[in-house]
Amino acid sequence: MRKIALMFLLCVFGTALNIFFNKIFAGSGIGLPLYMDTIFTITVTFIGGLFWGCLTGVLTNIIGHTMNFWGWEGYLFSLCNILTALITWKFSRIFFSELTFISNKNENENTSFFKSRRLDNIMSKIFVLMLLSFILCFTISIMGGLIASFIEIIKTPQSVNLASQYSDFYSGLPFVLREIVSRIPINIIDRIISVFAGFGIAYVMGKVVNKVKIK
Repeated sequence: MRKIALMFLLCVFGTALNIFFNKIFAGSGIGLPLYMDTIFTITVTFIGGLFWGCLTGVLTNIIGHTMNFWGWEGYLFSLCNILTALITWKFSRIFFSELTFISNKNENENTSFFKSRRLDNIMSKIFVLMLLSFILCFTISIMGGLIASFIEIIKTPQSVNLASQYSDFYSGLPFVLREIVSRIPINIIDRIISVFAGFGIAYVMGKVVNKVKIK
């Protein structure tokens, strides 16, 4: 019960911080049109698993969109946050040794073997996190593009025009493909930052919790 309460609190804080960073970046107030709304979805997924990661993602979309409501269609983008949690969770299971952030007692042994393995472990983590970043980039671009295309097709006159700001560069492409491809440049940067930041936060939190347990 205590663990559930702690995970729920982490989920709430993660949701609030997702919305906070999204407001800072997505509004291009600082000149960087990034989404930055999945950092803590990734963090919570690494720490608590698929359910809590999905819940953080869904709450981020529902609360964030309700605060800046332009139509019910906007809630469909919660699927992107759910997909982010799903892929992150799958990676954490496939690449468990590379993405684990709970210390193994053997890692604390002061031996030359474990010291010599540090660089390999770091490079392995970087490689897997980069792979995760690119997979998220392309899958979220496809999901986001399909959702945006669907909204454009069914939208009412009162709805916001979601045509991509990069559409002029891809004017020769079919509409759906244009909506997908135009998202890739932003998503490449956004996902790399989000994945490394999300994992980094989870890693630090895992180390802190592990030290507290040892004490």
